[in-house]
Amino acid sequence: MTDTREKAQASSSSSADVPAAARHRFTSYRLRGPYAKPWLDDPAIKKTRLNNIIVGTLVFVGFAAAAVIGFFMVRPYRDLPYCLVYEDDFTSLNTDVWSREVQLDGFGNGAFDWTTTDPRNSYVDGAGLHIVPTLTNESTAITNDELFANHTLDLTRDGSCTSRRNSSCFAHSDPVSGTMIPPVRSARLSTRGRRSIRYGKVEVVAKLPRGDWIWPAIWMMPEDSVYGEWPRSGEIDIMESRGNSRQYPEGGNDIYYGTLHWGPTAETDSYWLTTGAKKIRRGDFSKEFHTFGIQWTSRYIYFYLDSRIHQIKFVDFRQDRPLYHVGRFAQMAENQTLLADPWVGTKSKTGNAPFDQRFNLILSVAVGSRNGWFPDRVGGKPWIDAAKNAQWMFWSAAKDWLPTWAPGDERGMTVRSVKMWQQGPCGRPDVEL
Repeated sequence: MTDTREKAQASSSSSADVPAAARHRFTSYRLRGPYAKPWLDDPAIKKTRLNNIIVGTLVFVGFAAAAVIGFFMVRPYRDLPYCLVYEDDFTSLNTDVWSREVQLDGFGNGAFDWTTTDPRNSYVDGAGLHIVPTLTNESTAITNDELFANHTLDLTRDGSCTSRRNSSCFAHSDPVSGTMIPPVRSARLSTRGRRSIRYGKVEVVAKLPRGDWIWPAIWMMPEDSVYGEWPRSGEIDIMESRGNSRQYPEGGNDIYYGTLHWGPTAETDSYWLTTGAKKIRRGDFSKEFHTFGIQWTSRYIYFYLDSRIHQIKFVDFRQDRPLYHVGRFAQMAENQTLLADPWVGTKSKTGNAPFDQRFNLILSVAVGSRNGWFPDRVGGKPWIDAAKNAQWMFWSAAKDWLPTWAPGDERGMTVRSVKMWQQGPCGRPDVEL
């Protein structure tokens, strides 16, 4: 250790003894004084400089033009003034706003459920509003044998049916004709006649059901069918899904759809031109709550999930291309008669008819259908839509689909909140922007 220190001290001492003049100094090789710069006189350099100026100017002009174009394109879709006209967090069921619709015929979709006022099918608790399907033979005095034969259900007798058509209020089980009492009961709630909007926003926070052949929906229908029967007066489906698992080929409860229905006749409904879908990669929509929303103006309707930046489908309306032209209905005919424009009398100046009228909100959970929502021969579907005994076929396969239904209210849709905004400042309804 001593020898090492002595060597280090000696080395340090010898380094300090080196004269300053002997040390290396940095030398600059920069030219001093005036000197020739021949490259500045090179024509190629001058041309390159001019090109750079031209390119830079064009880039600036391009960005400026893009900004101007973008401004005028986005301007019609800017955040507009809205007035909150209804909000419900479902601490209780507000029967001044919501009415339960009671029918037996599946509301034109051929669903297999009987919609009721039974509190087992629609009720409120700490989690929100629940719409839950139940089995008819477990929630009524109707036996399984009576579902199939020799039983008549007439809702006009007690006045519970809400339809104006007697056929929607009557069911009879007959093994010869293949008809039966609806094997499932559920609920459908509507704000018709009580809350509606014409242009605005709707947001519904909900969790979807889990179980085969269950059909949850959050949708809107016209207050008055100004243009005629469905789909002439339109339909806005904010959310539609299926309770089947994600293995279902057509998409189960891991996917939902936002859709507009419109057309001169049911056969020419052109929903396929105005539908969008959202599929989540992990889990499904029955695991947690999501916000299903739309923003609706005279110029467009767009669907979104959780936030307006998560757009599902954007439908643009144009005055020079109204929906009658978009659907190319002038080229179609039924019964050798060309399809007339059902919206020719509209006062809209943006080509958005029939979506220029007031619409109300509907919350529903159906079971099964005969309108193609569950395609035939796909995913083990146990019935054929066109079969007269479709309900029989469905109910006879209960041993297969009933075990897929989640327990309790998880087999239904739970709605935590609903918000409806009218476009325009409060006190100025139906402002067209």
